[in-house]
Amino acid sequence: MSIFDRANLAVSRRQLLIGASLTGAGLVIGFKPHAVAAASEPFAPNAFIRIPQEGKITFVMPSVEMGQGIYTAVAMMLAEELEVGLDQVTLEHAPADPKQYANPLLGDQITGGSLAIRGIYEQMRKAGATARIMLIAAAAREWGVSPDACKAEAGHVVETGGSRRAAYGSLITAAASEVVPQDVPLKPASSYRVIGKPAHRLDSPEKVNGTAKFGIDARPDGVSYAAIAICPHFNGKLRAVDEAPAMAVKGVTQVVRIEEAVAVVADNTGAARKGLAALSIDWDPGPSASVSQSELERQMDAAIDGKALPHVNEGDVARAEAEHGPVHEFVYRMPILTHSAMEPMNCTVHVRPDGCEVWVGTQIMSRARQAAADVTGLPLEKVVVHNHLLGGGFGRRLDVDGIILSTKIAKQVSGPVKVTWSREEDIRHDCYRYLNYSKVTATLGPDGLPVSWRHRVIGPSVMARWLPAFTKDGVDLDQMGGAESPYAIPNRQTDFARHEAPDGMLTGNWRGVGATRNVPPVECGIDELAELAGIDPLDYRRRLLQHKPRLLGALELAAEKAGWSSPLEKGKGRGIAVAEDFGSFAAMIAEVSIGADGRFKTDRIVCAVDCGQVINPDTVEAQIQSGVVYGLSAALYGRITVENGAVVEGNFDDAPVLRINETPPIEVHIVPSAEAPGGIGEVGTPGVAPALLNAIFMATGKRLRTLPIDQTDLRRV
Repeated sequence: MSIFDRANLAVSRRQLLIGASLTGAGLVIGFKPHAVAAASEPFAPNAFIRIPQEGKITFVMPSVEMGQGIYTAVAMMLAEELEVGLDQVTLEHAPADPKQYANPLLGDQITGGSLAIRGIYEQMRKAGATARIMLIAAAAREWGVSPDACKAEAGHVVETGGSRRAAYGSLITAAASEVVPQDVPLKPASSYRVIGKPAHRLDSPEKVNGTAKFGIDARPDGVSYAAIAICPHFNGKLRAVDEAPAMAVKGVTQVVRIEEAVAVVADNTGAARKGLAALSIDWDPGPSASVSQSELERQMDAAIDGKALPHVNEGDVARAEAEHGPVHEFVYRMPILTHSAMEPMNCTVHVRPDGCEVWVGTQIMSRARQAAADVTGLPLEKVVVHNHLLGGGFGRRLDVDGIILSTKIAKQVSGPVKVTWSREEDIRHDCYRYLNYSKVTATLGPDGLPVSWRHRVIGPSVMARWLPAFTKDGVDLDQMGGAESPYAIPNRQTDFARHEAPDGMLTGNWRGVGATRNVPPVECGIDELAELAGIDPLDYRRRLLQHKPRLLGALELAAEKAGWSSPLEKGKGRGIAVAEDFGSFAAMIAEVSIGADGRFKTDRIVCAVDCGQVINPDTVEAQIQSGVVYGLSAALYGRITVENGAVVEGNFDDAPVLRINETPPIEVHIVPSAEAPGGIGEVGTPGVAPALLNAIFMATGKRLRTLPIDQTDLRRV
């Protein structure tokens, strides 16, 4: 049986009332008075664990798996406190139910922002500990001994001073009658058997043998297949289409028109795509037809010195500038970026008069359900979302535009219909990381260290649309992530100049979120100041990070492992960047070489990370490597452009990603820590571009301030 096979979640709830209070006090679980589970029903002490009489224990995953290893990490936390091995468990996707599966830090059923482990670390451990204590109490009561005379061990309760031993499955009926403990002790780190130890990913075998089910693999009975063409122009509409050419293709059953798109439905994907290709669609571009890349960039340049909202204001920057001039100014420009997840957008929907089912891989289960309910007009309880594994998320699947489109189409189709986007539609209708510019100004004291720092961030407010709670006084707190810098500078000011994308161009969250926008100007700016001061970039950061021992520790480890003090050949360079965000601390050193033709090559990336208590060190290493590759793709190639109110690029030929032969050796070194877990999915990405830019400067003496890195521009500078 697949570890992801779904079971009937309602079975144990017939007799148990499970309530999860996601407060600072942790997990609170209650039972109906005198509720006793039948022997045939599993013991479900909370929403995350089901223990059957025989067979493997089921762990229900509150977060979604998109390649980041969260399913294995959650299983490890539960298994640690429940005292079972990972070979004794099977995993199950949670249903769309924010009352039970919301991330406590986000208040909704969301996986993103490197908040999965941070939000549920204590909650999962308490869930496992609660079940363990109830099973021990049940065994002790049956044996007539004190619970203190018993312990849990490998899925059994064992009498420590005697010979009695009972498997968890044999205790489930008795355990269901136990009073649920409200304040459960957790194991000390010194007793960990699972947490902190390398563990193979539980989802890997099925991904290797092809049985893992992603959203694109959904095939409910009677499903038909749809290929979609979305109006290429922002806020454009469908004007007209002649469906006859598509209907002439064998296998095509229907052409569906909605306001902003056309879908061809067939009994197989090939026929649907062939039918779509046969169509000549007349689009109404609307008012966006005049929008061009040059105009968008001109508007951003104009906003650099325009009005802005204050964010951080410490000391007296103006006075420091007057007393310690000159004021050094650097402007950094970053492009529009797409997500380019391996699995293109897709969603399968079945709309019936009395209900709606959705099969999808999404980072935001509850909003997916609400979106389908809004489109169909059905009550929320009539909508069921079947979540799947995600073939990449990176923030793209935090939006529900694809689910909305699919549900609109499904309303016109009899039976379930799978809507799969082409790569071109996926790239041209993303929720983009929009243009982001930064203006950094600073003054230096007699010792060469900065005494003032201004950082103006120019870009859109994604949170104003997506999660208004992450804004304050008009400032997008996510957009400002890392903008004030981690360095000890006595006079600091950051502000936010909000400048939105053109109407109809969706902007959203992108891996690394605010830090990927702000770490490059901060870390390159600090390097530029070190150059002006005539101080080694590593030593410069050391002097400014004495108040940040964890970040300094990561920096020292990265420098040691990279051999920072060892000399380099001519034409080679090393560059540093640090990032403090998501509760983690990372330092990255890039090593590059410049060829005879003036082109540069990334030879090596060394990263040290302090992410607090590590759950699975293998996952930490993999996530940092993944973040580096993602960051390299953006630094070298990431650039989406707009002409005539439409995105120009459409596939990996003109929107390339890093190839395996271009990927340098990536070293990951973990700083041992007993601090609370930090996020790891995002922190590997922000430092890549600035480390590269700083390394290029060391190798060439040429300072680049625009991304992506243009090899031609590098030779011309």
